[in-house]
Amino acid sequence: MPKLDSDRAEDIEIIKQRKKEGIEIPLKEDVQARTRSTYLEYVKLIHNALPELDYDEIDTSTIFLNHKFFAPIMIDSMTGGTPEAMKINQRLGELAENYGFAMGVGSQRAGLKSQELAETYAIARKNAPNAFLIANIGGAQLAKGLLINEIREIVQMIQANALVVHLNPLQELIQPEGEPRYRGVLQKILELVKSLDIPVIVKEVGAGISREVAFNLENAGISAINIAGSGGTSWAGVEKVRAETVNDDLKIHLGELFWDWGIPTAVSLIEVRKVVKIPLIASGGLRNGLDIAKCIAVGANMCAMAYPFLRKASESKESLFKFADIILAELKSSMFLVGAKNISTLKRSRYILTGDLANEVKSDESK
Repeated sequence: MPKLDSDRAEDIEIIKQRKKEGIEIPLKEDVQARTRSTYLEYVKLIHNALPELDYDEIDTSTIFLNHKFFAPIMIDSMTGGTPEAMKINQRLGELAENYGFAMGVGSQRAGLKSQELAETYAIARKNAPNAFLIANIGGAQLAKGLLINEIREIVQMIQANALVVHLNPLQELIQPEGEPRYRGVLQKILELVKSLDIPVIVKEVGAGISREVAFNLENAGISAINIAGSGGTSWAGVEKVRAETVNDDLKIHLGELFWDWGIPTAVSLIEVRKVVKIPLIASGGLRNGLDIAKCIAVGANMCAMAYPFLRKASESKESLFKFADIILAELKSSMFLVGAKNISTLKRSRYILTGDLANEVKSDESK
């Protein structure tokens, strides 16, 4: 028994360190996309010189999964499982509560290991008693045999309104201690949908969702998809940096090779919107309210950000709230300039696709 306790303690320390590095590396190292963009720069909203509305009339509220939000903005899944995450999730929870945003937490498998780690996730609910919170578990962990009772424990940990299953085959491939085992994940998701009484969302973590994957996920009965395209933070890059600390030459090589791997956010959003009817969350390199407006116009129901919120939350509560005010002002300004009084009108706003994005869409339509 002492040996078992020792192994468990060592496992917890390894998790803490990995989660800590998952916060520090994006903040301290340049692990953003290098040669790949989101392609959102190729989406051009049409200026309306006669908007026929006042700025103060604009309503950013929206309904998503039968819940009303002040704006179509989600604090994307980020962190937990390390003491450094406690203050970040506390501040993010306060933001979600005060601004009516949805919020996801980081992968919660660590929270099953100890009450101490569970608290780094639960702090979000303590500071956001009324917010829409989303629990989080990985597809690789489902494939490994995570039990439904453990998943229910994860949901209860933050009294979640929904559960997200994150798909990260690229990250698992590059991660020094990764588990690139994905056989049977789709079937596990289908079983999960049948077993839980809350919505199940599936998301990528920065490499995008293809139309084929989206089609299979919708058929599995999930409630929404977060396409999480490429062009923002490279998790191959993050894991490459981690591999350097343990001198894993093969992982370093793979991380460098696949640094910009994935489907650009705008491409993923457009092609997935064509094949599924369920709600879509756009994420992956969104950096401002104009990006949000563009994603809503081309088919998203909600938009999510991780890195920008993480960066501000790590600074101070004041910086975080100020950033939220800026994002909302940018979104409302974009809506004013296209003459969209509300989100429904924004969804019908005219836009033009240009450059590489137009070429990709045109090439896809010709097949």
